[in-house]
Order: sequence, then structure tokens, then C-alpha cells
Amino acid sequence: METIRNVVVGVSGGVDSAVAALLLKNKGFNVTGVFMKNWDIRDETGRCAVERDYDDARWICDKLKIPLIQVDFVKEYWNEVFSDLVEKYQNGYTPNPDILCNKNIKFDKFFHLARNRFQADAIATGHYAKTSFGPYLENYEANTNVCLLQAQDSNKDQTFFLSQVPQQTLRRCMFPLGNYLKSHVKMMAVQIGLRQIARKKESMGICFVGKREFQDFISEYIKDKPGDYIDLDSGLPIGRHDGIHKRTIGQGCKISGCLKPYYVFSKDQESNTIMVVGGTTHPALYTDFLITREIHWINEEPRELNNGVLTCNFRFQHRNPLIGCRVYKMSNGRLFIRLDAPLRAITKGQVIYSE
Repeated sequence: METIRNVVVGVSGGVDSAVAALLLKNKGFNVTGVFMKNWDIRDETGRCAVERDYDDARWICDKLKIPLIQVDFVKEYWNEVFSDLVEKYQNGYTPNPDILCNKNIKFDKFFHLARNRFQADAIATGHYAKTSFGPYLENYEANTNVCLLQAQDSNKDQTFFLSQVPQQTLRRCMFPLGNYLKSHVKMMAVQIGLRQIARKKESMGICFVGKREFQDFISEYIKDKPGDYIDLDSGLPIGRHDGIHKRTIGQGCKISGCLKPYYVFSKDQESNTIMVVGGTTHPALYTDFLITREIHWINEEPRELNNGVLTCNFRFQHRNPLIGCRVYKMSNGRLFIRLDAPLRAITKGQVIYSE
């Protein structure tokens, strides 16, 4: 078995990556911390949040007595994550930037930099996830496929965001927090003197938006294009919107002059109209089937699909509970998924996650 000694860990300035680095060091690995600078535009306070996070990352690594190196992926992030996100919003989709960042930056650019520049045997992150090779690759086998598995902490499990990581990369990834609860991670941080990091407010939402409303942020990159709100039931226009890029399926709309709440049912790019329905539980917002576009198998395509039907679980948003489904392979290679129960507001551009 190959000896794995040199590990490069992504240190973000938060408690999860800090404790991941601590656990790696305690296991006797040669640990190097890397802080990834992916965004450099200053927010409304005049300071880029990346600067604050780097200060915290530096303090953490000094405390743990491990080296920290900052690497700049700003250009790569702009070209391979942010530009893709803007294009998809322009075309009526609702993409997930966290999944794109993991796929194109953390588990591609960062992974190859760690392997080639720092001669790392593996990389590690503070994600709450597991693999079949174990948290420290103790079950690693060369030329063998690895499986991505859910973390012990079901409330923090982040396998959804890792669903596009390539198999070759995943084989050399460590997830030291996979067997821990978030509460235990914070406790470990406090015990080694990282109390201020343990108390740090957890980042939520899209990192580069900051404290602004998303609609205001996206208008800086996509020109507003007013159009009609159309009531699905009556077929009549009931108001005006300022751009389909500002709305997503299932989202509430404040339409001037309407007494009842309306919610987005669909968006039409060609006519620049948004179809809406009255009430958050309108039947049109629910569906029990869908058809996929591109398919990414983390391990390999299940044999059951070639013989008939694959029975598994489904989710299309991180916080949604898993729901049973049956998956059929179509003649064009796409997948037809029949859900055991209807779900609300399944949106184009979201990742479908099954296990």
C-alpha cells in the first residue's frame, strides 16, 4: 500500500477547516495549509471579506504551527464559476455556485496545484463527508474506485456540494470531519485555544454577494429587462417584472396591485415573461417526475439502469430531505426520474443528487 505522508489542507479561516488541519497534524501527517483567494471585489464596507478570512487563516495556522500559503484563483474563479453562473441566470436557470466552485476550483485547480507544486500525496478539506477509503485514506487502494458517503452529522452533511467531484480527484481526498458532529468540532476548537474561530459566524448564502440583496447584486452584471407577469390560471398579465434573472421557480413575487401572494411557476426567455400562480401550495408548483440533462456518475453508472430500473434516493437542494425514486435510462442517454411523492419547485440548473 502507498504511504501517504504529505497532505495539503484548504484553510478558509473557519472552524471546520481549522479542526480538519488539527486532526491531520495529530495523526502525524506533514500538513501544509493553503488559503484560496477566489474573489477580490470589495463589498459595501470598502474591504474584501477575503482579507478578513486570510487573517483568521494565518492566525489558525500559527496556532497549529503549520505553514500557510496563499494561492490566487481569482481569474480561474471568474472564468469557470462566476461567468458560468451569470450566463445561466441570463438563460433562466438557477445554478449552484458552491457546486461549481468545488468542481472547477477546489477539487480541480487546487487539487492539481497541491499535487504538482507541493508534492502532496493527498488534499484535505473541512467538508462534512466520508469516502469508502476512510477519513485519512487508511483504506486507499490504487486503481480502485472510491465511493462518496454521507457524513455522520446529517444536519451538516455536504456530499450534495461534492456531487460533481471527479473520481480521480476523490480518490486522494481526505475528509477528517466525516465522523464528527458540528458541536464536537466546535468543542475541539475551543479546547486548543481557537475560541474566537469557534464563535465566528458561519458563512451562509453566496460568498461574493455579501450583505446585499441578490437581486441588487446580479443587476450589476446583468442588465434589467422588464417583462410581464402572466397568471397561469387566467392567462392574463397581472404586473411587470424587471428581469427573469432575478427570479427563480417557487419564489414569491411582490406584484403591485395584487392582494394575494403569487409565486413563480416558469420563466420564458424568448418572450421575457414569468408565469406565476396564486398561493405557495398551488398544484402547478409540484411535480413527481423530471428528466435530466448532463449526468455525472461519481463512481460508475449502476448496472441496474441497463437492465431496467434503479431504485435510490433523491434530492435537488442541500436542505431537502431524501425522497425515494425510480430512475430509468432513456434512449438518448438522459435519465427519467419518477419520485415517490411530488416535490415543490424543482428548478432548472440545480444538481440532482441520488444515492
